[in-house]
Amino acid sequence: MAKKRSVFDINFELDAEEEAAEFPAGNQRALETKAYSVPGHPLQNHESAPPRRGPMASAIAETADATRERDNAEAAIRAENDALAHEHVRLKKLGLITDLIQTSEVMTSKLTRDRSANLDPELDELKESIKAVGLSNPIRVEKTDGGFELIQGFRRLSAFRQLAEETGDPRYTRIPAAMVPRGEPLVGLYRKMVDENLIRKDLSFGEMAQLALSYSRDEGIEVGEAVSTLYASALKQKRTYIRQFARILEALEGTVRYPEVIPRALGLDLYKLIDGQPGRARELAARLLAVPDRDKDAEMGVFRDALAGQKKSGAREVKSVSKTSLKMGRPEGQARVTASDGKLELRLERDFSAIPRARLQKGIEAFLAALDDEG
Repeated sequence: MAKKRSVFDINFELDAEEEAAEFPAGNQRALETKAYSVPGHPLQNHESAPPRRGPMASAIAETADATRERDNAEAAIRAENDALAHEHVRLKKLGLITDLIQTSEVMTSKLTRDRSANLDPELDELKESIKAVGLSNPIRVEKTDGGFELIQGFRRLSAFRQLAEETGDPRYTRIPAAMVPRGEPLVGLYRKMVDENLIRKDLSFGEMAQLALSYSRDEGIEVGEAVSTLYASALKQKRTYIRQFARILEALEGTVRYPEVIPRALGLDLYKLIDGQPGRARELAARLLAVPDRDKDAEMGVFRDALAGQKKSGAREVKSVSKTSLKMGRPEGQARVTASDGKLELRLERDFSAIPRARLQKGIEAFLAALDDEG
């Protein structure tokens, strides 16, 4: 027979302080307080440590911190990318974005070059410089559907193409190029090309005049207006010379092959001859056409012969040496007029070459008609 086990119910009565503190196993603060009160404990005289989070709470907090840091980093990257995109657009508008492009993809048909297509004696020097130190000044191009259109750098492009052909080195089949915005007005493209080459002292008046003529035809304007537009940054006297050379080329109707080698003095004499005797332009053009295989020296010889004949015929004429001088006040300043046999000279602070040709001719005809009117 099994023995009965006696069970006793024992009730422990807690005093008020212990009952309020609860059992230590369920009270973290009580444990920490007890630990800090142990004699010799490093934190014996410190306040109790803050409550510790559990593993799940710690993981959630760390995930939130990581997400916040990632969002901040992504926002910073987006802001940097936006700034770079805006800077890229700005630099592209300024034509400062440079890339290596194939020389075979560059066309030169949109703008008439202000450089003669004849042999350039300085191109060999440019090629040697490119081989030694590379190209320090990129060409400027406009992107097109089929490639690129050259805006500036005809000589540099020519040098690269010749180097590629002469050396067979593939390095010269690609050239550094700065991109200019698409759709820029024609006058802006011409001005970029002109202003770059104005600083070159070897750019002749004949070449500048040829460019002004081409631009006047493209835009349907008078050549004097074309000179004023393209060479606005040039000195006034230089613009006058360009207009006079343009008058020579226009009067000779494309028969001049080597405008770049016409010296300034010779060009001014030709201008005086053609402007004073318009019929001589046709005669001079016929002389040029009569020498179809001429080189630049032969062409200059034709011009000099024509001028020499003019001086001989002028020397045989006996002219009066009497002169009439007068001064007149004008809004532009004081006008000085000198009249002699076969010559009337008007001096006034005004650029008469800037006046459109048709209006200038009409004014001169009215002036001469007024002189013939005896009433």
